[in-house]
Amino acid sequence: MVVITLFKIIRNGELYAPENLGKNDILIAGDKIALVKKDIGKITGIPKIEEVDATDYFVVPGFIDQHVHIAGGGGEGGPVTRTPEISISSLTTAGITTVVGLLGADGITRSLAELLAKARALEQEGISAYIFTGAYEIPTRTLTGSVRSDLVLIDKVLGVGEIAISDHRSAQPTLEMLVKLAAEARIGGLLGRKPGIVHVHIGEGKQGLALLIELAIKTDLPVQQITPTHVNRIERLLSETAELVKMGAFADLTAGIYAENASPDAVGVCDALAILMKKGIDPGRITVSSDGNGSLPVFDNRGNLTSIRVGSVKVLWDDVRKTVLKETLPLEKALSLVTRNPALLLGLQPAKGTVTPGSDADIVMLDRNLNIHRVFARGKLMVDRGQPVIKGYFEK
Repeated sequence: MVVITLFKIIRNGELYAPENLGKNDILIAGDKIALVKKDIGKITGIPKIEEVDATDYFVVPGFIDQHVHIAGGGGEGGPVTRTPEISISSLTTAGITTVVGLLGADGITRSLAELLAKARALEQEGISAYIFTGAYEIPTRTLTGSVRSDLVLIDKVLGVGEIAISDHRSAQPTLEMLVKLAAEARIGGLLGRKPGIVHVHIGEGKQGLALLIELAIKTDLPVQQITPTHVNRIERLLSETAELVKMGAFADLTAGIYAENASPDAVGVCDALAILMKKGIDPGRITVSSDGNGSLPVFDNRGNLTSIRVGSVKVLWDDVRKTVLKETLPLEKALSLVTRNPALLLGLQPAKGTVTPGSDADIVMLDRNLNIHRVFARGKLMVDRGQPVIKGYFEK
């Protein structure tokens, strides 16, 4: 059997790896980055090398979105409001080359088996995909009977989530319940060589992040294992977020949240970052995710559903891009929010989150206005001139 390795050279792009390395050439061998050099020059002895001219483009790592409802979500308005599975082209045209799927509120009509199958399907279509076991509730849903064994036995499982607190849709967990779940994830992570993340949905409830801060203070569990998400949904949560991050945790901002489409007190990613940095928070401890393909319900003050829409993964880069255009962060630090930082949190380094020899060939080319031009996932061209080259099995 003859195995053909496909070689590509991306030439003369301004490389952000995500640190700014200036003009560089990148040699891709199969699905890996083989060489990064100022000028690779002419390569002989290899019959077929595809040349990609990246002059006038920024070349950056593929984006990591750690919170996407890949198998669909929703259901707060009944079965008719269940959102469909996400398509591969929806992800890649948003620059996403690595995704983490989760269930969310609906752990009844959506199953972890469906979630795992969808992750494997996305991998077959060309990107890297992982999942969190569990759903909103505690005790939570699992594939093998426990969070611990899911982490040990199932390659795609990186942690548990999204577990809901401070939300009228949560199971109203106590500190003891949350600690036991985090301990399960801790041991499972150690045995399975996984990060064992506990990815925690923060709602608009009165308790805010109090349970997580209490867990960090009162237990021996590593605080970096606990990651709150949606912390910019209400401005008052950002002070508690800063407190938890100063203890050593990461925190995850949700893209696409604004006062006009969420709570009147919601804070967009750009403004939330500015607030957190004023509180002394290093943006290296912050990640951004999209909450893409999930339902975005709106409830009145009596808990009645008033409207519902589907989240888009495109808000991920839209919001990170704004942090650069508004000069909240320089490009390399903004890129880290969706590359290096989540790769570190999720235990995916050195394969993900960077452009360096030996890492996966996940690359996004941005034009000078920071629009997505081309996307490569594991060395394969997925998007060209902003349009999908590879579509899903049932996509037209």
